[in-house]
Amino acid sequence: MQPNTPYRCAGLRTFGATAILLFAGLLCQPLAFAAEPDWSIGVYGGKFYDTEPAGFTQGKATYLNHHMVAVTGTKTLWRSESWPMSIELDAMIGQQFGMDSLTEIAFAPVLRWSSFPWKDTLQTDLRLGPLGLSYTSKVSALELGPEGKGSQTLNFLMIELAFSRPKDKSREVFMRLHHRCAVYDLLNNYGANGEDFLTFGYRVRF
Repeated sequence: MQPNTPYRCAGLRTFGATAILLFAGLLCQPLAFAAEPDWSIGVYGGKFYDTEPAGFTQGKATYLNHHMVAVTGTKTLWRSESWPMSIELDAMIGQQFGMDSLTEIAFAPVLRWSSFPWKDTLQTDLRLGPLGLSYTSKVSALELGPEGKGSQTLNFLMIELAFSRPKDKSREVFMRLHHRCAVYDLLNNYGANGEDFLTFGYRVRF
């Protein structure tokens, strides 16, 4: 169980910090963009930590003996003709194990930003999905509030950095913060945050 704190679902606040990265990308905006793949499939896995994404970025995370492995897929819904950005639909299905055993499915629209000053050395993509839907096969023991209540359905939030070779963007390795939350008690008021995982994965785009 994660305690109820003023930082509940505070991962939403961390999106302000990405403004610096996006500004850096604007400085090297190309005039034209090569054709990009519209689909992808990948796998990722990682470990549970006991703070929201904001706590992770501040170095306050404590890791527990609880893990996730997942399959993920994406479809590009829209791509700008003049900016290095697109909107994708990201979906996943995963299995959690360790302190509890359950299955999770989730999806979210995701903004992908694909241009940074070092792109000729290492292609770096920032992917942000603040609002989605996550459903678990049962209420996780790690999501129960003080009265022993929790929700199977919560918001799905993800923050991801993906890396690939500049001349071959079809294969990416990525780091993802995988987060479930009640969106400041909008989805429930049980007094518990959802779950958070630091994960690493591999994706093929086509």
